[in-house]
Amino acid sequence: MAAGWLRHLAADSVEVLSAGSAPAGSINPVAVEAMAEVGIDIAGQQPKLLSDSAVQQADVVVTMGCGDACPFYPGTRYEDWALDDPAGQGIEAVRPIRDEIRRRVEDLIASL
Repeated sequence: MAAGWLRHLAADSVEVLSAGSAPAGSINPVAVEAMAEVGIDIAGQQPKLLSDSAVQQADVVVTMGCGDACPFYPGTRYEDWALDDPAGQGIEAVRPIRDEIRRRVEDLIASL
C-alpha cells in the first residue's frame, strides 16, 4: 500500500521500489480492495524479496518491522513505520491502516 500511495502522490518525482524481507506469494486481496476504494490499483503488483542492491541504491528505505532481517548500510536514511499488519484482517480494519500509510507517505514526500 505504501508503494501504491507513493507512486500515486509523488508521480514521476521519485522512483519507487517495493520489497520485503519475507514476501508473501501474492498481494493481500483486502489491501488491493482498500486501495481500489481510493482509486489506486495495486492488483498487478507482485511481492519481491528485498535485496542488498536495492537498499544500496535507495536514498530512503522505509521498513515496517523487518528488524535485523533488513539489510542496513550506514549513510542510508531509514524510517521504520510501526503499523498494524493488514494480513488476515477485514476491510474495516485495513482502511485505517491504508489511511495512516497515506499520511506517512505525505510526510515522507514533504521531507524529500
